[in-house]
Amino acid sequence: MIEASAAPVRRALFVVTILTGSFLLFLVQPMVARMALPRLGGAPNVWNSAMLVYQALLLAGYAYAHRLRRLLVRRQAAIHLTLLIAAAVTLPIALVHLPAPAPGWEVLWVPALLTLTVGPVFFLVSAQAPLMQRWFSAHPAAGQPWALYAASNLGSFAGLVAYPLLAEPLLRLRGQSLSWSMGYAALIVLVALAARARWHAGPEADAHCVGDEPVPVRRILLWLSLAAVPSGLMLSTTTHLTTDIFAMPLLWVIPLGLYLLSFVVAFSDRRLPARIITFSAPAVVLLAGGFAMTSRNSGTLTLVLASVALLFFVAVALHAKLYDLRPPAERLTLFYLVMSAGGALGGAFTALIAPVLFDWVWEHPFLVLAAALLMPLPTAFDWRRLPGLEPGMARLGSLTVFAAAGILSYMLLGDSWNAALDDNQLWLALSIVICGCLLIPWRWLFVGVLLMLMLAQGGMETLVTSIEKARIRSYFGIYTVRDYSTQRLRTLAHGTTLHGQQSLDPVRRLQPMTYYGPGSGAAIVLEEAQAMYGKAARVAVVGLGTGTLACFHKPGERWRFYEIDPAVLRLSRNRTFTYLSDCAPDAGIVLGDARLELAKAHSGVFDVLAIDAFSSDAIPLHLLTEEAFAVYLRALSPGGLLVVHISNRYIELEPVLAAVAKTHGLAAAIRDDNPYDRTLLTPSSWVVLTREPARLKVLAASRPDAPWRPLAPPAPKAWTDDYASILPYVRWSNVLRHP
Repeated sequence: MIEASAAPVRRALFVVTILTGSFLLFLVQPMVARMALPRLGGAPNVWNSAMLVYQALLLAGYAYAHRLRRLLVRRQAAIHLTLLIAAAVTLPIALVHLPAPAPGWEVLWVPALLTLTVGPVFFLVSAQAPLMQRWFSAHPAAGQPWALYAASNLGSFAGLVAYPLLAEPLLRLRGQSLSWSMGYAALIVLVALAARARWHAGPEADAHCVGDEPVPVRRILLWLSLAAVPSGLMLSTTTHLTTDIFAMPLLWVIPLGLYLLSFVVAFSDRRLPARIITFSAPAVVLLAGGFAMTSRNSGTLTLVLASVALLFFVAVALHAKLYDLRPPAERLTLFYLVMSAGGALGGAFTALIAPVLFDWVWEHPFLVLAAALLMPLPTAFDWRRLPGLEPGMARLGSLTVFAAAGILSYMLLGDSWNAALDDNQLWLALSIVICGCLLIPWRWLFVGVLLMLMLAQGGMETLVTSIEKARIRSYFGIYTVRDYSTQRLRTLAHGTTLHGQQSLDPVRRLQPMTYYGPGSGAAIVLEEAQAMYGKAARVAVVGLGTGTLACFHKPGERWRFYEIDPAVLRLSRNRTFTYLSDCAPDAGIVLGDARLELAKAHSGVFDVLAIDAFSSDAIPLHLLTEEAFAVYLRALSPGGLLVVHISNRYIELEPVLAAVAKTHGLAAAIRDDNPYDRTLLTPSSWVVLTREPARLKVLAASRPDAPWRPLAPPAPKAWTDDYASILPYVRWSNVLRHP
């Protein structure tokens, strides 16, 4: 029999095993979300719900690893390998069939769907990282296992990035699932080899392990807090960015990727990078965290970079502190279990509790303030401790800095600095205040100055909007209703995107505005509906918004609206916006995902079908696939018109629609409306598709002053439920350009 002490350490084997498992873990997350897209849509909270499921499964996996910790390695291996092989019967991964949720129950339905789809394999793969570290440390000569956790998160980051860059563009979903299954088989082999390398190791309580003293509850609570805040901040940053700053598709990958990389830095054996970032973190928190309450829809790349830098520096600082508080190696599984529980708590607060409690992303500034309360503050230049300095002078210095921060915040709040200071002078003043705050590292001063800067740089405006109850938050987004008295307008914004407006002037109250002006493609089609289909023309609209399109309704026409969000419907029913009640009070309303609901409709039931559904500025990809258009065409009469709104800042959708038209053999044209009056009207692009090309000639003849043009050359492949990638169609110039 070979003794464990005589066997080789085989560090490389354990590193490869951990990297493989973590890579698979974070490759399957976006893959399953992509599978579920036709049924879930693309709202930010869908991703947050998915992340909550993954964190809960990760917690369960770590609890399972912790439960096995006292068994002999061979016994752990036998149990773990048996379960890994048993879970393989659920492969290849495919979405389970689950009845659609009732409106308002999406917050529970989404986690249930994802858990049933990927739960068994995710649970077991998530457990292999702490198990492999435990098995690795079972060898007396192995040394500390903590760096392997950095390797685990490096593998997770690689898996996360590989999906949008490689897996999604190159493979259909079936191929992705099969490839993942092969990776899972390789992982089983690697786990078996790792078990073989430690087959003769003793239990964790062997002589080479240190002590068995219980960990104080206070230490466990601190671990929990240090893990919960970065986890919650990662999700709140995702929501904050995609809702109020920069509604760029795929943006959710960046916060999660930086969150994973923070573990790589914080748990590395080389401590210098973690120390440098931790030392710099308080300054970054004051500079970037000061914008954590902004909801001005600025959309600048500077704020995006500031938000993600804030997340990374905070996560590294708190995770490095967590690393410094790590227990001896025999408590490894408990440590990771508590970390995982903290991550799940942070996720639950952001994904489940906050949307119910808050009308805006208030969890984001709260978590930034919590990070300020927990992170280490610099002490290298703490002049309060200089010999001979009286405590009163130290207090006077701190009060001076606090007063200076208050004055600067007041100037920012009132915008009076526009007249008094240029940008360079402003940043100089801000830098002086921040340096003074950091040179006096009293926690109350640090947090107080941060809060003042938050309130000054957009926070008061956000707070006033909440006090005025001008916002509504639902599972599908955050909607802001604003009245502009000078222009006599009421607007509806979903995140960063204007979704419609209505005049408060009784004379113009029913005048269509924004994307629906008289020169828009939708207006032209709907004005001609009766001429082409008779007095009883049948019209359906996907996406209610303010209900502006209802004002193209004519007597005798039969209309139906499809809306996924009850909160949007309430805005029309309570007469916040009166287009629907005044123009089409008898229109039918179908609440639910339009694609699923249209599939239930009778064949040929509509003459005109308008697709006008956006989530902030994000395109609901599942509404633009071949399968989705098959549903639309089935619901249309043989000569019906399908009108699709593709106005968008970041994605070039024209080639995608052209590819779909080519696939289905449809005639298509696009109307680009660029109105002169930008106060009431907004540039828009509407695509019309039909089985009968003659219908396009009728539209062109009806408005010679509003020409239609052919679509751009089609994309190489139409999007399908099984294959779609937005990367080739991103308008990078708009992404990088400041407004």
